[in-house]
Amino acid sequence: MFSQFKFVTGNPNKAREAGDILGVPLEQVEVEDMFEIQTRDIEELVSHKCQQAYDSLKCPVLVEDSALLFKAWNGLPGALIKWFECTVGCEGMLKMLQTFEDRSATAVCCFALHDGKNIRIARGEVEGTIANEIRGANGFGWDVFFIPDGYENTFAEMPSEEKNAISHRKKALENLKILLQT
Repeated sequence: MFSQFKFVTGNPNKAREAGDILGVPLEQVEVEDMFEIQTRDIEELVSHKCQQAYDSLKCPVLVEDSALLFKAWNGLPGALIKWFECTVGCEGMLKMLQTFEDRSATAVCCFALHDGKNIRIARGEVEGTIANEIRGANGFGWDVFFIPDGYENTFAEMPSEEKNAISHRKKALENLKILLQT
């Protein structure tokens, strides 16, 4: 099902993780000159990315992006999480959250695919909290401080099999499979 799509990402960790969740290797492709719009709306972001990838490669494409919504910040950083990671880092975000009592957050993942005719978007979400410090060496990005509800460990403290069974990426891919069947 997914073998016909090129997975456009510059992050090999995302490609590996998505392939592990799907149980099939994905062909990872990087597209130079893609401009990632800065928006809090993750669905707008993946739709834009998907159209650019399709326009560049002229073949069926799959793109993905994630967001992290801090309740204390009214949904920021949202889809701007990558920008926050690059500018202040995970440690900086934790410092900025120190004075807030509400440490709840929502991890969001959106996949978009373009089959040459339509863009379809699937979303997955996991509720959780933000740890007080960086914890764990697995995963990537903000996995080091996101603790999914019902668990004591951050994504980065979990073995990949455990994270992949419950993650926002897993839920988005499940929803994408349903979209493709309809």
